Amino acid sequence: MKLLDYFKLGWDQLKRRVVVTLLCTMGIAIGSASIVVALSFGESINQYSRTQMSLYLKSDEITVTSGGRAEGADPNDPNSAKPYELTKAKIGMMRTFPYIKALATYRTLNQFEFEVDSKKGYIDQIFATELDTLPAFGYELQQGGPSEQENTIILSYGATMGLFDSQISKSRQQQLQSMSERDARNAWREQQYIAYPVYQKQIVLKPQIYRSNDVGETVDIQIPVRVVGILKKPEGVPDDMLIHQKTAFVSPALGKRLQEAIIQMNGGKVKEDKNSSQTAEYNEVKIKVDSSAHVKELESLLKKLKLTMQTNLHREESMQNELLIVRLIFGGAGVFILFVASISIIVAMTMSTYQRRRQIGIMKVLGANLGQIRNMFMVESALLGLLGGLVGILVSYWVIWGINIAIMQFAPPRSGAQSEILFISPWILPVGLFFAIMTGVLSGIYPAIKASRTDALTAIKRD
Repeated sequence: MKLLDYFKLGWDQLKRRVVVTLLCTMGIAIGSASIVVALSFGESINQYSRTQMSLYLKSDEITVTSGGRAEGADPNDPNSAKPYELTKAKIGMMRTFPYIKALATYRTLNQFEFEVDSKKGYIDQIFATELDTLPAFGYELQQGGPSEQENTIILSYGATMGLFDSQISKSRQQQLQSMSERDARNAWREQQYIAYPVYQKQIVLKPQIYRSNDVGETVDIQIPVRVVGILKKPEGVPDDMLIHQKTAFVSPALGKRLQEAIIQMNGGKVKEDKNSSQTAEYNEVKIKVDSSAHVKELESLLKKLKLTMQTNLHREESMQNELLIVRLIFGGAGVFILFVASISIIVAMTMSTYQRRRQIGIMKVLGANLGQIRNMFMVESALLGLLGGLVGILVSYWVIWGINIAIMQFAPPRSGAQSEILFISPWILPVGLFFAIMTGVLSGIYPAIKASRTDALTAIKRD
């Protein structure tokens, strides 16, 4: 018998026993759909977690700062800390290390207010760094780019959102009074999500100084700068999170000027020492590694320079272990359901063997050998698995679609967020189909062996 003949016989038997075929197919379909949904859950959660983690925790970056003093060193002795300082000589040595994709010096300046076109905005953090290294650290520019001019600034997309205009605010407050509380709140929220065009405009920076009473005061200092770039809006990040990511980037020279101005406005004096931590152009170095697998090797090299390192590698490893547990739980549930479905197939095929013993006897009398009869039942079981797997894939798409609809219906609307959190990757479909077919094949082994051992004469005489 040819393989096509086995498929024809198997399909004819499935069509004759419609009820049994439907029950077995549904059992396999549920098990197959469970595995597909389980893998999709794991894949979706993994990607969502990676996306969120990449926004805040970058595992392929190393932050390097000055090391602490040696044990037993006199804290009042300034010379005891010199071997552990982050110097230009050490930064030069770092640039020669392997696996480094990019290296940049950083100084963080906090809390600035800016004015542009009679509007006010806020910047939580200004990073003084080499602006030409931003693309290497994953910052994509939506408009413009780094400039060689000193008084220039690159704003994040969130820094351009929610700018305050006192005149427009008064007129809108009058409009909001005629609305319901819910509509007024939604209208105010939509207003905060609007990005104001500040590219190529001059803005005036004003440092905010916090006194002992924790009240922010804008000091009487104005630093005009030109916006030469706007960072690209991150994909999949909702606007209610993006509006709080108000950051900016300036050159090290401008960052040094800003730091000196803040010190003076606080009543302090700027030290003339070029190596002073007050006015140094940097207080840390960020290293972009070509792969997170090389982070530990670079850490061992940096320790020899007596510096302090900080990475997020351990957090990524911890999250991956947690996601693995989630995948195993979902996958185990799918395998258990397939196991239950395989029992139903064994029972159905065994009953089919008993019901078709006369047909088996006639086939043996006509010359069918044990292998042909066994293959006939095995192909019939495989067809059941294939049919159940195809139905399971369809069911899994419905389940994922329904869950996404439920998330969008019951979760609070977030502008800019991903419309679909769960998805089915193409590689998951053949895996689900493979498990379904293997369930059918393995479940058909016992009935196939039992059918091949049926005595021909006894089966004919009984019927």
